[in-house]
Amino acid sequence: MPIVGLTALALGFLAFMTGCETPDTATRADQIRSQVETNKQPETLTVREGDVLKISFPGAPNLDTTQPVRRDGRISLSIVGEVMAAGLTPADLEKELIKLYSTQLVSKEVSVSVVSSTFAVYVSGSVARPGKIMSDRPISALEAIMEAGGFDNAKADMRAVVVIRREEGQTKNYTLNLKLVLEGKLSEPFYLKPFDIVYVPERFSWF
Repeated sequence: MPIVGLTALALGFLAFMTGCETPDTATRADQIRSQVETNKQPETLTVREGDVLKISFPGAPNLDTTQPVRRDGRISLSIVGEVMAAGLTPADLEKELIKLYSTQLVSKEVSVSVVSSTFAVYVSGSVARPGKIMSDRPISALEAIMEAGGFDNAKADMRAVVVIRREEGQTKNYTLNLKLVLEGKLSEPFYLKPFDIVYVPERFSWF
């Protein structure tokens, strides 16, 4: 299992404890609000699983749709069928749709916007309230555990927290030592991706 360096966690912890944000941890909710206020799509915003997209065809309003991006990263559209949306910027997705609908559209215009962005992660093991956590912003493994009520101090092994992630058709495990983070060691946060599972194991007891 790849082991995430200890220097990869405490900035997130400090941000969590102080409530401060940096440009690198700006929330997707703020990005989307900015988009609505300025009627512009942030260049750095990419579509991901769980985002709700509004897709408009000015020349063919019968094709308009609003729908979430599925867990496989795809959306389902009239005529062209399944389209991969996750990982693209809205502008890139617009270009892709213009190509896909090139023979159907009189006006070569498509508008794609992210109207809401939430995703689920799961926390299990030795925490107070295991279960699904919904977030509309980047969330670290430690923050997800805190959202689940925090560690079960009587049982939790904070030195071997495992993040289980499905990536490129494979399951990958990342082991995090969050005990040192809680002791004040500085490190960058380990940010979660949609549908990650955070597992907090129990400590071994020796009698």
